[in-house]
Amino acid sequence: MKDKMQKIRPKSVRYIKLGEKGGWEDKCIEGSKPCLRLGFVNPHHRDCLSENWRVLHDHYYRTEKKAKGKATEITNEIKDFYTKDQNTLWVTFHKRRLFWCFARPEVEELDDGTRGRRVIGRWSNQNVAGEELLVENLSGKLTMMQRFQGTICKVHEREYLIRKINGEISPAVQYAQKCLGSLEESLSKLIRSLGWKDFELLCDLIFTHSGWQRISKVGGAEKSIDLDLLLPVSGKRAFVQVKSQACKETFENYCETFEGLDQYDEMFFVVHTPQGDIDKWKVPKKVTLLFVSDIARLAVASGLSEWIIRKNA
Repeated sequence: MKDKMQKIRPKSVRYIKLGEKGGWEDKCIEGSKPCLRLGFVNPHHRDCLSENWRVLHDHYYRTEKKAKGKATEITNEIKDFYTKDQNTLWVTFHKRRLFWCFARPEVEELDDGTRGRRVIGRWSNQNVAGEELLVENLSGKLTMMQRFQGTICKVHEREYLIRKINGEISPAVQYAQKCLGSLEESLSKLIRSLGWKDFELLCDLIFTHSGWQRISKVGGAEKSIDLDLLLPVSGKRAFVQVKSQACKETFENYCETFEGLDQYDEMFFVVHTPQGDIDKWKVPKKVTLLFVSDIARLAVASGLSEWIIRKNA
């Protein structure tokens, strides 16, 4: 069972890059002692603890011969590392996931001259409900921080980030989801009004819009198969059986037929009007069972909403 956590309310938020090209990520995030780690090796650890930032700036500007603006930028990043307290949310990206943590305020000077802060608990790549924070499910405005050329920066998408970690949905997204649900519900009613040939054609269009190529439309010539499909990218084969009505026994018979057809990798069984208790239908592996509500959802995803409306107009 996935861990559930309390919602977070950070005082500030910072993105940190753990080493050049993420070279410290494995050790900092997955190691036995989770931590934040900062480079910018310099001899002024005590001055940083005393918040004597002028000495640090002079080190980079006069000793390291950095441009004045660059010296200021480095000093500000180091300042954040030393001064942001335990109520600061730290985030980074690792293995195409967003990781976040809070850290102890104490800063240690490590043997190689870098600095470290121990993480409170551990780094997490999940929201408070235990769902993974995958890069592909995050806004590009947030994930573009991965291209940041420095080490530490403010997170401009702060409110969005906190909502994602807390598993909250913005009012705008909630409204869009409600509208999408209403559209799918209304399309389901229209799909039920389609003639049988149009329903079959809709199923055909959905699969072709999804990348499948129809090898042949067998239909009545072969009772077990309505659509014979190929997915060119992977070379997978599938067949589709579209039924106006079907009960549990009919579905199980087709599943047995599928098991005997070794040339096919998948089977899709589409039912316009199922009969009996559909909760008792057991779906084997590599078999997908689709009802009208599923067809409505796929039709929206395939851009076929207007097609359905025109057919009913």
